[in-house]
Amino acid sequence: MTETVRDWANRAEYDLETARVMLASGRHFYVMFCCQQAVEKALKAVIISRTGKLAPRIHNLPRLAEIADLPINESTLELMARLSAFYFQSRYPGQMELPSGAAGKLYAEDTLTKTEETLKWLLSTLK
Repeated sequence: MTETVRDWANRAEYDLETARVMLASGRHFYVMFCCQQAVEKALKAVIISRTGKLAPRIHNLPRLAEIADLPINESTLELMARLSAFYFQSRYPGQMELPSGAAGKLYAEDTLTKTEETLKWLLSTLK
């Protein structure tokens, strides 16, 4: 594994750990943001690992998965689409709302669990 790939993978793991901390502190909005960042960085590590070239500077997770040429199952693709939509809409106040209270916590927990599984799989594909 090259140093560049390792750096992207380490940053993905750091963002995932930050998502866990945000969940514990009740900051559900940032759980979603950090999950998106973790998957994006893991996908970019995969692209670099597979192509030897820098990953494109885009944030659309399904598109990055396509560029990585990975066999993505439907539930993982749905997670990537959910995180991408959240990322784009979260950049502007009032554009994205999470459920409030217990529902928001459950939504963030579910997203984090699915992100953990996806990240583990993505990082396992690295050379």
